[in-house]
Formats: sequence, structure tokens, C-alpha cells
Amino acid sequence: YGGSIAQADDIIAGKQKADVVHLAIPLDVVRIEQAGLINPGWQNRFPRRGVVSHSVAAIVTREGNPKNIQTWSDLAQEDVTVISANPRTSGIAIWQFLGLWGSVTQAGGEPQEAIDFVRRIYEKIPALAQDAREASILFFQKQQGDALVTYENEVILAGKNRPETNYFVPTLNISIDNPVAVVDKNVSQHGTRKVAEAFIDFLYSEEAQQEFTKLGYRSVNPFVAETAELQFPKIETLFNAQDLGGWPLIQEKFFADGAIFDQIKGKS
Repeated sequence: YGGSIAQADDIIAGKQKADVVHLAIPLDVVRIEQAGLINPGWQNRFPRRGVVSHSVAAIVTREGNPKNIQTWSDLAQEDVTVISANPRTSGIAIWQFLGLWGSVTQAGGEPQEAIDFVRRIYEKIPALAQDAREASILFFQKQQGDALVTYENEVILAGKNRPETNYFVPTLNISIDNPVAVVDKNVSQHGTRKVAEAFIDFLYSEEAQQEFTKLGYRSVNPFVAETAELQFPKIETLFNAQDLGGWPLIQEKFFADGAIFDQIKGKS
């Protein structure tokens, strides 16, 4: 187990000889595909374009919510500091950025409005953490910042050990889609394709999807989603990566060298 970007890097470098990947962000599977380890068209080999579980963004605040943070827009208040990881090294940081951006554009705002909104948030971040774990340590253990944007499933799990956790799930939210794929080059070397594909098939089963919900993930099976023991807050407007142009465009537009994220952070 480990961060999605780091796991993908290790697989590409040959340090991890994985037969199956289940990562936090489709962009990392695309990178493994581009490295020649996964055959093109992996999204079409399994249901729901390879997405086997998903979550949404949750905004964690200090106990009692002293800054009265109620919406995405409140994160841009002058007296609010958000603790964040770096999109260069962290999957949750990419989802956070896209959630912030989409909270403007998916509500009818213009791209320039989204740039101004996101800039107001990032210019107050003292330093970007390496990954979600480091960001959580800064927020929960070192008591830095006023808000933390993270996966809903992570907050649900954290709440079991920290019942006083104060958070909310915005009703306009991004679908955090977690893909699964067979690493073709590795299964061919290992002779494990049949069992790898059978394992992925099982992950889509009702039994496995019920287990995902127990861990705070939202099921991709509508029946399981409706009947799960854990009932999730309702999302009124749910957008996804395709609504923002798809992963190739997202990478080029937001996270490539000199793209919008670099511009917002004052880099060239």
C-alpha cells in the first residue's frame, strides 16, 4: 500500500512487479500505460471504464468549526488557511485542485473566476505537503491550518479513532474515481492473466462492493449504494474528470510544466 503517484512510479521503474493496480487516480494508470506496461484501451475491459470504487471530497475543519466554513467558497476567506499536499506528488492534491476548480466552473462560473478563486486559496498555503499522510499530520497532529480537503472515505475512517472530527461533504462535489487495471506486461511475464482478471471481476461483485462501503467508499453498484449499511450524504451536483475535459486535457491544462497550477503558484 502507498500513495498512488509513488506506486505508479515504482511500477514504471520496475521496482514493483504488480499484476493488478487499484490506484487513487486514473491519471496514474494512464502514466503506466504510456510507459508501455498496460495495453491501450484498459478503460474498456471492465465495467464503468475501469472504475471499481469512488469517493468524493470532504472538507475537515477545526472542532466546532470556528471559522464557520460551510462551502467551497469559504476556503478563500482571508482568515482561512487550507493545508494541502502538492499535485506534483499527491493524488488527493490533484483531486482537491479539480474540486476547487469545478466548484466554480460547474456552478456556471468562468475559467478566470476559477483561477482567481483557486489562487486566493493557494497563496495562503504556507508549504505544500508531500502527500495526503503528511498533510493530515500537519492538520491533525501539528494543528496547522483551518481546513483540510481530503477523501470522504479517509475522514470516515479517521472518525472511528477521532470521533470529534468535524467535517462536511459539499453538495457540489467531484467524483473521485479509483480505477483498477491489469498490468499487461507483468501478467504476461508471470503467467497470471486469468487469475488477475478473475480478481478484478470479483471486485465488481456485490460482496466486494459491500466491503468497499464498509471502508467509507461509495459503491459503483447502484443497488449496493442504495442498500449499504453506511449511508452517505447526498450530492446534488456531482461532476467528474470528463466534465473537465478528460485526463489528457487535465494534465496538459493544469499540471504540465508552466500550466495553470504553476502559474497560480508563481512558477514558470
